[in-house]
Amino acid sequence: MAMSGEGGRLWLAGFKADYASIFVEDWSPYFGSVLLVMVIIGLMISGLFWGVFGGLKLWGDWFNTAIGLGPLVGVPEKLEGPFLHRLSLMNITLVIGAFCAALLSGKFFISRPPKLEYIWAALGGSFMGLGATLAGGCTTGGFFTPVMHSSPTGWAMWGGLLLGAVIGLKLLLWTLDHIEWGMTALPVLKPSPGILSIYPLLGLGVLVGILVWSAQWYTSGDEKLTVRAVIILAGFAIGFIMHRSRLCFARAFREPFMTAEGEMTKAVILGLAIAIPLAALLFQAKVIDPYIAIPAAFWAGSLIGGILFGIGMIFAGGCASGSLWRMGEGHIKLWVAAFFFAWSGSTASGLLKKTGLLVKDVTLDEIEATQLGYQAYFPVMLDGWGWSLLAGGLFLLVWYALVRYNESTEKFTVL
Repeated sequence: MAMSGEGGRLWLAGFKADYASIFVEDWSPYFGSVLLVMVIIGLMISGLFWGVFGGLKLWGDWFNTAIGLGPLVGVPEKLEGPFLHRLSLMNITLVIGAFCAALLSGKFFISRPPKLEYIWAALGGSFMGLGATLAGGCTTGGFFTPVMHSSPTGWAMWGGLLLGAVIGLKLLLWTLDHIEWGMTALPVLKPSPGILSIYPLLGLGVLVGILVWSAQWYTSGDEKLTVRAVIILAGFAIGFIMHRSRLCFARAFREPFMTAEGEMTKAVILGLAIAIPLAALLFQAKVIDPYIAIPAAFWAGSLIGGILFGIGMIFAGGCASGSLWRMGEGHIKLWVAAFFFAWSGSTASGLLKKTGLLVKDVTLDEIEATQLGYQAYFPVMLDGWGWSLLAGGLFLLVWYALVRYNESTEKFTVL
């Protein structure tokens, strides 16, 4: 019996160690980036793509309609429900995925920012909403996904994001030197030990709920709900992966200029290095239309939008997807940032369409264009996939070389 008891204790200790290594200890951002790409490729095989801004804009549309501003800013009279709109549903389940991961890791806490940070969240979210409107997407739909789709549109926003991050950091540094009001840190609201001890069970309950929800929709016999069932799982997986690996596009653009640390940037580069050729295979096989996720924003919209978005994400403390998964972790500041992001995106989109800047025309080649740009696609511009893949690879190589050089020399830091 003694041996049996000892064996049971060893088994339990081993189980706890495995649980901690998977659900408690942070994953490598490189591992997270690869897993993220695998989920995105799965979406593409299903004829879908990953985006964030469209779902946030829908939330803003609903809010503008609720407060009576819908007609004034040009919000459509009929809006799709938040749980049926593809990108909105993906955003919702992304937050749930991060929430589940936070529970399983015992890291869900209500984090309250200093008073001034609420102002920065509102300002940053508003800038991100305007920037995403001009660029046709955020760091996800305006940068990462278009780069995956072999579009220079993503690289134009990349340039804007870099410049915006530098400007944002300089502005933020100035505020830290000149503004003292509202900077008193507030304690994190942590649950009692009893509540904390049941976090893993609550997280398991969330996981089971997501699986049941997805299964019900998948077997509903409704083609629309069947597609949404895939989105439920994909959004949940993205949120879970991003939380566990702390994967953040804002950090990828911010940290090299802030601390010279480049691990997150190199993780994003690795993900794109894997994603671009895999996506190219799907496009060549005509599994999915590449133009489905290429904004009509090359180059002016992408560049200008990237600059504004880059400034905004510095003050907000996260980009679109980064804000969502941190919302699931309990960060109040990011809830505020996401609200103003959604509201600004809805308002800016409606007003800019009224000015004609975002009114889309379709050419004889069925390529969308606006006053801010068009749907640019490397295989068409460079007459084939060989030069297109080479261009994408060279951009990634240059980015990596600059980041690696900065890690060694700190030449590009602004703080």
